[in-house]
Amino acid sequence: MEIDLHSEKYKSSNWMVFINLLNKKGIYQNRHAYYVRDVEYFIRAFPSRNLKTIEQSEIEDYIQKVVSKNLENWQKLQVIEALQLLLVEAVNSRPSRFVDWAFWREKVLGGLDGPVKLTHKNKHSGLNNKWLHEMSRKLQAMNYALRTQKTYLHWAGQFDAFLNDQVFDVVKPQDVEAFLSFLAVDRKVSKSTQNIALNSVVFLMREVLDRNPEEYKFRHAKRGKRLPTVLSKEEVKRLLSHSSMSYGLMMGLMYGTGMRLMECVRLRVKDIDFDYSQIIVREGKGEKDRVVPLPEKYRTELSLQIEKAHEIHQQDLAKGAGSVYLPEALARKYPTANKEFLWQFVFFASRISEDPLSGAYRRHHIHATSLQKAVRSAAIASKIHKKVSSHVLRHSFATHMLEAGYDIRTVQELLGHTDIETTMIYTHVLNKPGLSVKSPVDF
Repeated sequence: MEIDLHSEKYKSSNWMVFINLLNKKGIYQNRHAYYVRDVEYFIRAFPSRNLKTIEQSEIEDYIQKVVSKNLENWQKLQVIEALQLLLVEAVNSRPSRFVDWAFWREKVLGGLDGPVKLTHKNKHSGLNNKWLHEMSRKLQAMNYALRTQKTYLHWAGQFDAFLNDQVFDVVKPQDVEAFLSFLAVDRKVSKSTQNIALNSVVFLMREVLDRNPEEYKFRHAKRGKRLPTVLSKEEVKRLLSHSSMSYGLMMGLMYGTGMRLMECVRLRVKDIDFDYSQIIVREGKGEKDRVVPLPEKYRTELSLQIEKAHEIHQQDLAKGAGSVYLPEALARKYPTANKEFLWQFVFFASRISEDPLSGAYRRHHIHATSLQKAVRSAAIASKIHKKVSSHVLRHSFATHMLEAGYDIRTVQELLGHTDIETTMIYTHVLNKPGLSVKSPVDF
């Protein structure tokens, strides 16, 4: 559907409110027609209806249809953003404020499972909402990672739906056991997912309800020991040769430094130290900082990427934007630091978007899902017949470092492992005396 924003139709007061909102949010003008088109499709789905009367369930049913379509993820996210701007901000629809917009974004990006259809209405009872809000406050106060906050709240909400009008205050051990059994038997979730759900319930009981979870004698599902997939040096070269420039740089850094996926995408300009040839990984797993070597091979590419980030930052500042997310305590202490270049992300997102916590519009880092897809595409193109993910690059880094003769404690420090037993798993592929075993057919 072609949209001409200069036509008389879009000069009406209602459309001007929406278009002015797009400008205010920093959405580029060449994208406005697409946002308008997405909104028009929604309006056509509810002919002769006042937008304020469209119920939460109707909005979510429409979004579910969009999410199920064969569209690119960025297109689905654009529709969700357009509808949120229209209904929540432009129209000020009360039902739209109860839509979990962040959940639908996560669903598009593959971060969370869909809602559990335990009742015919598939809604929480509302009796436990105060506890869920308190849980959210506690998670933020205890400085849990945003992804952990979302995951814990998601599973607490699932538990609420499972209880079906029972209040958290009177939960019995058998209720929790029944919930975990339901996840394992009916939903057939993995053992790791079952453990995450249990961790969420334990946090709820200990930190929010002030109850001792040890009295319940919960047991985590036992997970089998898994050996990591490791690429050979030749396979790594093939993988990197089939990746685009920016994604190839990130993949090269993950292999060259042992960084985790989120540690790589969250790199800020200030964390790259060219003089000392090192990268400072901030707030890694366990809230620990560490130093990793800056690969000489990527020095020039990384410098060019930072120059590109500076150019985009200057353009954002000229448009009245240019801010970036900072931890709350830091943002309070240095209120203007969020617009300084040294705090900007090295691998920046393609456009400005809404912060799901504060509602502020900023340029965030590139989404982790995009990098994960790039790794999978490169693996297919390079015809590597192994299950390749971004974490495989970290596994390969550790193994190749040990193969090169580096001390295992050095590798442990570079990886940021607390326990050396975690690092020891990489010795399984080392071809060294005492560690390698020959097949009897090769004797």
